[in-house]
Amino acid sequence: MEPNDPKQSGGFFASIASSISNFGSAMTKSVNGLLGYEGLEVVNPEGGTEDAEEEARRGRWKQEDRDGYWKMMQKYIGSDVTSMVTLPVLIFEPMSMLQKMAEIMEYSYLLDLADECEDPYMRLVYTTSWAISVYYAYQRTWKPFNPILGETYEMVNHGGITFLAEQVSHHPPMSAGHAENEHFIYDISSKVKTKFLGNSIDVYPLGRTRVTLKRDGAVFDLVPPPTKVNNLIFGRTWVDSPGEMIMTNLTTGDKAVLYFQPCGWFGAGRYEIDGYVYNSAEEPKILLTGKWNESMSYQPCDSEGEPLPGTELKESWRLADAPKNDKFQYTHFAHKINSFDTAPKKLLASDSRLRPDRYALEQGDLSKAGFEKSSLEERQRAEKKNREEKGHKFIPKWFDFTNEVAATPWGELEVYRYNGKYDEHRAAVGSSSSREEIDVKSTEFNPWQYENLAAN
Repeated sequence: MEPNDPKQSGGFFASIASSISNFGSAMTKSVNGLLGYEGLEVVNPEGGTEDAEEEARRGRWKQEDRDGYWKMMQKYIGSDVTSMVTLPVLIFEPMSMLQKMAEIMEYSYLLDLADECEDPYMRLVYTTSWAISVYYAYQRTWKPFNPILGETYEMVNHGGITFLAEQVSHHPPMSAGHAENEHFIYDISSKVKTKFLGNSIDVYPLGRTRVTLKRDGAVFDLVPPPTKVNNLIFGRTWVDSPGEMIMTNLTTGDKAVLYFQPCGWFGAGRYEIDGYVYNSAEEPKILLTGKWNESMSYQPCDSEGEPLPGTELKESWRLADAPKNDKFQYTHFAHKINSFDTAPKKLLASDSRLRPDRYALEQGDLSKAGFEKSSLEERQRAEKKNREEKGHKFIPKWFDFTNEVAATPWGELEVYRYNGKYDEHRAAVGSSSSREEIDVKSTEFNPWQYENLAAN
C-alpha cells in the first residue's frame, strides 16, 4: 500500500501524531515562504516529485481554515503538542483512540501459537510478528477521537479474547488496556511524547506492553520504534517508523531485535524490516525479514547470522485481505471493532461505540459530529472543574495506579494495572436474573464521574 492520498488522510494510533496530521497536509504553496520553507522539495515516497505541487493544493480544508491553523501552530515548532491542539471533525475517523488500541488484537492467533510453542526462539518469532502486524493499521493518517476521561472500550467475540481499555488520565492523555484468552494475557499502559517540526511530527511511544503466556508464565516486553508523520503541510501525508523494535522474553533473557528501515529517496527501503532472534548470550538464532505492510518470514541461522544450510525461509505472518477503496482505509477487523457485533451484552455506557460524535461521523453527518464533539469536550471541562472544586481526584474503575514508574527510551511512564473488577462485573451481569437485552444503539454515552453538573 502506498502513502495515503490527502483526500483520505487525517490520523495516527499514537493519539497525537494524528492531532495535527492534516491541518496542513494540503496547504498551498502560498505558505511556502513561512519559516524558511522557500524552495522546499516535496518527495513522494512512491517515487518522483512531479505531483508535489498538485498534492500541496488538494485537501478538505477551506483555505482560510488552513491558514488560520498554520498561524496558530507556528508557535509550537519544536514542542510536544500532545494536548495542545483542537481540530475540526472533518479530519477525524469514526473511531476513538481506545478502539485503535484494540487493533493490535487482529492477529492474536500469533500469541496463541507462541503459547503452544515449545521452542523458545520460535516464541519470539511469533510474538514479534504479532507486534509488527498492527503497523499496517497504524499507517492510516485519519485522526481518532481523543478519549474522554473515564471512557472505555470493550470487545468480545474475537479469538476467545476479552479486551478492555480505559482512559485513565486526561492531562497527560493516558490509556490502559487489558486482554485475555485461554493462551495469553496482554497489558498496556500507554501515552506518547511528540515533537512538532513544522512539516512533520515525531512521535515517541512512552508505553509499557507486557504479554504473559499462560502455559508456563513467560513474560514478554515490547519496546516499539518511534514514528514520524511526514508532509503535514506540503505534499502527501505518510507515516514511517524508522528505528529498532525490541521484544524481550523477561523470563529467559532471549530477545528479538528488528530494524525498521527508513524510507529513502523515491521510496527506497519503505516498509522493510530485518533483524534476529538472539539467545540470552546475545547469539543470533533466527533471522527475521519482511515488510510491515505485507508479511514476515524467518529462517534458522548460525552464530554469524547466516542462514543454516538445508533450511529455508518460512512465513510467520501475512496481511489479511483488506476492503478495496474503503473510505477510511479500514481493514475488515477495523470495521469489526466499530460494530456492536463485537460488543458484550449490557455494554458499559462509557463505551466508545456510544459516543455521539463518533456515531454521527460514521453516518456522514459532519455538522452533528462537530457539535457533539464540542459538547463532550465542554462537559469534560465542566466535570474537571466540579471535581477540583470538591477536592476529588479522578479514580479509574478498571485499572489501578501502581505507584510504579517505568523507564522507556523516551522518558518515564506511570504504570496502571488491571484490577480484575471487570471480570467481577461481567460475572455479575452474566448471572443476573434479568436477561433483558439493552438496546446499545439507544444507550446514552456516559463516562462521567459526576452527574447533574448544571445543578452544582
